[in-house]
Amino acid sequence: QVQLVESGGGLVQPGGSLRLSCAASGLSLDDYAIGWFRRAPGKEREGVSCISGGDGSTYYVDSVKGRFTISRDKAKNLVYLQINNLKPEDTAVYYCAADREPSHYSGTYYCTFRLTRNEYRYWGQGTQVTVSS
Repeated sequence: QVQLVESGGGLVQPGGSLRLSCAASGLSLDDYAIGWFRRAPGKEREGVSCISGGDGSTYYVDSVKGRFTISRDKAKNLVYLQINNLKPEDTAVYYCAADREPSHYSGTYYCTFRLTRNEYRYWGQGTQVTVSS
């Protein structure tokens, strides 16, 4: 029953901004870590950000820190990825993913651990982000 649907991608000019959305169903955001991943042409999928289920702690890889912001709206079961100052190298298909987080974890340990290992259980279909002038 778990389903993730991304939206918000599109074609933007360098320096522009986008807000990607991940609509989650069949789960509670209190119990699941949510990660954002991207796959650029010719490259492996990489995790860029995650948010923990228990306390909403956030994590960003160094390459996107300061430009990307992950957030959640628990009432609407939505997770967002705000991307500012877009660069051509940000062009990729962006995916959100979810994994049930054990209740005894706190902070970003669990979401980060799974992010780096690409072990999130549930995945969305992806949304295309293209940055070009």
